[in-house]
Amino acid sequence: MSSPPSQPADLNALPRLADPIPSPSHLPHLDELTASYTQALIDVRSRLPKELRVPKVGIVCGSGLQGLAELLQDRVEVNYAEIEGFGESTVRGHQSALAFGFLGSKRTPVVCQLGRFHAYEGFPLEQVAYPMRIMKLLGISVAIITNAAGGLDPHGEVGTIVALQDHISLPSLTSMNPLIGRNRDTLGPRFPPMSDAYDFDLRLAAFRAAKALGFKKGTLKEGVYAWVAGPTYETKAEQRFLRAAGADVVGMSTVPEVIAARHAGVRVLVLSLVTNIVVNAPYRSAEAAFEAEERGEKGPLSDLKSGGKEEEVASHQEVLDVSAKRADDIRALVEKIVDGLADE
Repeated sequence: MSSPPSQPADLNALPRLADPIPSPSHLPHLDELTASYTQALIDVRSRLPKELRVPKVGIVCGSGLQGLAELLQDRVEVNYAEIEGFGESTVRGHQSALAFGFLGSKRTPVVCQLGRFHAYEGFPLEQVAYPMRIMKLLGISVAIITNAAGGLDPHGEVGTIVALQDHISLPSLTSMNPLIGRNRDTLGPRFPPMSDAYDFDLRLAAFRAAKALGFKKGTLKEGVYAWVAGPTYETKAEQRFLRAAGADVVGMSTVPEVIAARHAGVRVLVLSLVTNIVVNAPYRSAEAAFEAEERGEKGPLSDLKSGGKEEEVASHQEVLDVSAKRADDIRALVEKIVDGLADE
């Protein structure tokens, strides 16, 4: 005699949870979610007080920007190791926890993802997008995603904050997209549009917040983000290609989370902090150096041998240093934006 089919976990049966399940729009479909998603919801909610179980805003913290969580009132952290399906962030400047709490003077309930997953760490893109989907199922309707990015404009300034209007996803145009595979109909449609990925009203709210905070004009701009898989920084030829394609900043994250959020109907604001200007110095010509040597002249090669300046290269430490310097501004901007959302 066969055993009866197993039933999905009953979220109402959680210990300490006497209140109704958040995200009522998904309630009829919870049995269609995979066991991993259902268990992740149980793992998170069982560790939260009632008033934090339904966050309104999900905030993804980029490299060096985890200090956003310091603003949370009544903060509760849930380590990734305690949540089904989560991995462990391996990048310096990222933690491995979700932080829940109230943000701003309006005490808006939010969740901060303190460490993100990247394709270059070896995570499949579904894993990269997994935290965003869990935050959606927890109840968020708005995602504010931050990142550290390289500036592609040689005349741009380090420290500029770019509110994204659009993105260029080279991996998605070739073979890497978090939606590849069986579609999760309970989360979103098979073919979601991306032409409206970046919410206009949220960008407008960001500029209003920047003015209210007294930001210098030009500190906050709009632009286009290019997503590259990494973990190598771009060559000079690659950065020229991206610039010619219309990108203003470049980075190794964000787009998979944006795609997952929009697939699930979450409104998105992305704030990219320009932490370095992508290296675009002229090439040193070995041919010219050789010809100068042949003529007995002191050329670029001999200059380098005699202690001349090495070629400039990008570094992750530079990213963390600039992030630390602008962290207070990013925190204040996000808090102001979230306060505005509380009135909607």
